[in-house]
Formats: sequence, structure tokens, C-alpha cells
Amino acid sequence: MTEIVGLTGRALVDALERIEPDSAEAHSLDVNEVAGAIDPKDLGKDDVRRLLTALGRLAESAPAFDLRKVDPVRFANLVARASRTQLESVVAERPLRERVLREIFDRMGAHIRQDRAKTLHAVVHWRLSGGTGDGGYDRYETVISHGECTVDRDMREKPRVTITIAPVDFFRLITHQATPAVLFVTGKIKVKGDLAFAAGLIGFFDLPKPA
Repeated sequence: MTEIVGLTGRALVDALERIEPDSAEAHSLDVNEVAGAIDPKDLGKDDVRRLLTALGRLAESAPAFDLRKVDPVRFANLVARASRTQLESVVAERPLRERVLREIFDRMGAHIRQDRAKTLHAVVHWRLSGGTGDGGYDRYETVISHGECTVDRDMREKPRVTITIAPVDFFRLITHQATPAVLFVTGKIKVKGDLAFAAGLIGFFDLPKPA
């Protein structure tokens, strides 16, 4: 029996930080059970960052703790139920920001709606503000082509649309906490190119909805 069984909230985060990555205890844990026992609304403003940092440290020796192992709905719950302040704490830490963004973009291919995208070929360039790339952005290219979606950090093709957005607002968008229209009229998303396509872009994906 591990020391974290039955723990929730900040007590669980504290326990995760104490576990050694190469211990038998770390290898006996289920990352989905851990994610399911956490409700960001029960945590402080810096605790979501602490949680994700602890999981990343454990994943170095126990691959089962990699964020890729977290069930899509549980992952969506973690992001959707986190406050803006909690998410800003996450993206303020460069390695963690990159890990979470990479995880989200890597999952896009699994969530493409092949029925809607089977005849589509469209390139989307994403610019996430506060980054270290050209112009101060983290950049991702998503190519939707014949029912598949691939992601690259290099901008290889001419985009149908370029979307500029802050990471926290991007998180809110992909977890159904905000719509493109609301973000657009409030100035939190900027679109260059095909506005009509951008407005319906999310509809090409079957993104998991928080439970």
C-alpha cells in the first residue's frame, strides 16, 4: 500500500513531490488514478504547476507517469477546471509550458474528425504568445489533410489561416471553456487569413469534453 492511496488535493501533490522516481512506490502508481483524484478547484494558485512538475519528474524514471498516459477526458478535466491563475503559473515555467503545449498538439491527430475532414487540405499556423521563438511566439504548424492531422514545429507550408493566441486562452478554447467567436470579439485571439474557416476549425476535431 503506497502512502498516497486515499489522498486528494494538496496532500496528494505534497506526497507526489516526496516520492523518489526510481522507487517501487513510483512504479506501482497509476497516473490516471492520480489525475482522477485531483480537482484543481481544491488546489492553490501554484499547485497545478507543482502537480505537473512532480509528474514530469516521476516520468523520467517511471514512463507510466508521462502525460501521454493520461486519459483524454481526465486530461481535459485537469485543464478545464484549473483557474486562469493556475494555468498562468504553469505556462510561466518554460519546460512545463513546452511539455503541456506539446502534449496538446500531439493529441490533435487522435481527435481529428475523419468524416468532416476527409476532403479537406488546410494548413494552420499557431502563434502562442510569450514564447521564445521568432517574434516572441512558440509556433506550431498543423496540417489537416484527407482525414488526418499532423503537427510540426517548423512552418513548412503556406497557411490558410494564422492564429495568434495566449497559451491560457488556447487551453480554454480546446477544452470548450471559450469559443473562437467570444475570444475574437474580446481581442484574445487574432486571425490572419480565412476567417470563416478559422471560426469553424474546432468543428473538425472531436475534442474531449470535461466530465
